[in-house]
Amino acid sequence: MDFSELEAIEGLRWTWHSWPVSKSEVSSLVVPLSIMSTPLMQFNELPILHYDPLRCSECSAVLNPYSRVDYTSKIWSCSFCFRKNPFPKSYAHINESNIPAELFPTFSTVEYHLGNGPGSGMASGPLRSASGPLGLKPNSSSLSTLSTYSNICPGSDAASILPGPAFVFVVDGCSSEAELRALKSELLYTITRLPENALVGLIVFDAMVRVYDLGFTECLKVVLLHGERDITFKQVKSYLGLHRVKQSLGNLLSVQKQGFLVRLSECEFNLTTAIDDINSTSLVKPGHRPLRCTGVALYAAVGLLEGCSINTGSRIMLFTSGPATLGPGMIVNSDLANSIRTHRDLDNGYASYYRKSCKFYEELSHRICESSIVLDLFACSLDQVGAAEMKAPVESSGGFMMLGESFESEQFRKCMRQIFSCDEDGNLKMFFDATIEIVTTRDVKICGALGPLVSLKRKNETVSDTVIGEGGTNVWKLCSLTNKTTICFFFETGNQAKAQPTSAFLIQLKTNYRYSNMGLRKRVTTVARRWVGKNMPEITSGFDQEAAASVMARLAIHKLLSDFSHEVIRWLDKMLILFATKFGEYAPEDPSSFRLSANFSLYPQFMYYLRRSQFIDVFNSTPDETAYFRLMLNREGVVNSLIMVQPTLFRYSFEGPPTPVVLDICSISPDVILLFDSFFYVVIHYGSKIMQWRKHGYHNDPTHETFKKLLEAPVVDAQQLIADRFPVPKLIECDQHSSQARFLLAKLNPSVTQKSTHTEGKEIVFTDDVSLQVFIEHLQELAVQG
Repeated sequence: MDFSELEAIEGLRWTWHSWPVSKSEVSSLVVPLSIMSTPLMQFNELPILHYDPLRCSECSAVLNPYSRVDYTSKIWSCSFCFRKNPFPKSYAHINESNIPAELFPTFSTVEYHLGNGPGSGMASGPLRSASGPLGLKPNSSSLSTLSTYSNICPGSDAASILPGPAFVFVVDGCSSEAELRALKSELLYTITRLPENALVGLIVFDAMVRVYDLGFTECLKVVLLHGERDITFKQVKSYLGLHRVKQSLGNLLSVQKQGFLVRLSECEFNLTTAIDDINSTSLVKPGHRPLRCTGVALYAAVGLLEGCSINTGSRIMLFTSGPATLGPGMIVNSDLANSIRTHRDLDNGYASYYRKSCKFYEELSHRICESSIVLDLFACSLDQVGAAEMKAPVESSGGFMMLGESFESEQFRKCMRQIFSCDEDGNLKMFFDATIEIVTTRDVKICGALGPLVSLKRKNETVSDTVIGEGGTNVWKLCSLTNKTTICFFFETGNQAKAQPTSAFLIQLKTNYRYSNMGLRKRVTTVARRWVGKNMPEITSGFDQEAAASVMARLAIHKLLSDFSHEVIRWLDKMLILFATKFGEYAPEDPSSFRLSANFSLYPQFMYYLRRSQFIDVFNSTPDETAYFRLMLNREGVVNSLIMVQPTLFRYSFEGPPTPVVLDICSISPDVILLFDSFFYVVIHYGSKIMQWRKHGYHNDPTHETFKKLLEAPVVDAQQLIADRFPVPKLIECDQHSSQARFLLAKLNPSVTQKSTHTEGKEIVFTDDVSLQVFIEHLQELAVQG
């Protein structure tokens, strides 16, 4: 079974494609029943339906290909609760050869465009002929038959009525002049990419917070907030003269008259003038850090959006180049004699501001999620900025986090360009204010989810008492997501399972979200799998070891929120031993007889590299870097998660085209080039002979054209990897035995170390870590003991 092809159809990766009926058998599987879902995955063919979905009156499941339809009486039976529901009058023409798109067997996923945005039409129910698909794309020729069954309202000029998404730029005024110059240049370019109906605001902070009144045209006008004082949201709104007006989702958004959050078309000149006017205000005493009140600045931004009643489609974009040294959310004292916290400080309780700052940002996280606000963090500094403390609001709101060295870097520029990229119609590729609801058949219980989402605490009979991550609900909220955001959902069988082996169970995922044009959309995915009896071969054949490794990685970093690293490693080892004992083929007490079938064989090595990864082993990483690594793992799909855990390595040589090689120290050779991809950075590693030939300029000699092409090939491939990824990874080019080669050596399997014999002519790694071979041998010894 090709699981990646199945993912391209469903947008889902299952750890187990066949589920046991009994709860005891499920627990013996070790790897939990879970689904890695990419709610807004891009499909080659996605039916777009311009009408409201039909919902079951009892369980709210949406009409899908598994529903039973009585075409004579125009009644459909819900495939989840078996409730019979009548079709509305708009479905009067349906029959066996003329069915709605949502009933067509090949469409496990459909998307409904519900209007309330520019160019969004409302229809009464387009149908689909058996001879051709309906609603694949708005400009599809198959839409010509729509008029037979529905009247689509032409899109009105809603852009002139509805405000677009809101953006509040929060800029660190303590940055150096060179850094601010680069940042201002990129912000001015970003403004040209925004739609004219976008709402924009500007806040600049140092020891004080300056909120710009962009609606005041006579001169630059700001409201000053003191950065050292604790401040409430109510006080922020009072200082800005804002009063919240209640609004309900789906109604026209109304923004009261004020000048702090204004349509771009009305304040573009004032905004560009204000950005140009930003200057470095860092009057730093010798031996001290600049005074930054990052926490108060974020409070001001949230209060501004709340006071203007913007609770759908809004982003706070924080650009900073250092840690907060003043006021709430303080990371470190301004005195340079006090170093910023390390992992050892956190473990030993020496980080005096850490717990208080985390509590401050967790409270902020709850507030912004309630108001559907997204927080993005762009930190460009050679030092830490407090990303570990700010991780909670960024992650729970689905915001972006970028850790770079400078605003002048190409990495920052490319990240900003990717965020504000547009689709074919000129709309920003942004999705806001999403909810995901899961409907299941009665024998399937929902345990929870891990990812950039929060629980809405809506519980029904399908919600399990077992809680994993954000649990106790069947509905979750995502303030923002992308077409690559992946959520991990966990399930279990019911306590009194009545399902019969070989019978089917269903799971439906309903994702409601706003597009950047403020149009409401609903994507519905309905899938089916089968129950199987105890020890049936379908269980083992349906195991997806790549998805399982991704799920276990998320569970591990979730456990790290409350446990120490060595405790999590011990838990991973215990789970792996149980897994090998359950699915290995061996003679008791005979390690040499141990075997794993092909669809289990890679799982142990995934766990080996997970134990050594930067997600668990924080040696040589700062708390900010660790927070960033874990945040990205918790939202990426299976493929990217595996690249983070077990990076890819390609070999370039004169012997032929690039070939994948094992992630081992033995893959390094003097006459080859290696392309290493760990998701966060891409390394081009030149062997010692290649380095010498390059230094002698052989690639410039026309007689050595092959060598020139060999040097160019990995660079071209590396650029392709970087172009398709967000955040943009760091590109490192290094030579064998150089200092930068450590980025590669740290991830390779240390099969040859300083303790090995017969190492002449071989590259070695100085480490005390065990190699993959030794790890597997120990696993076999423990597994065969039963």
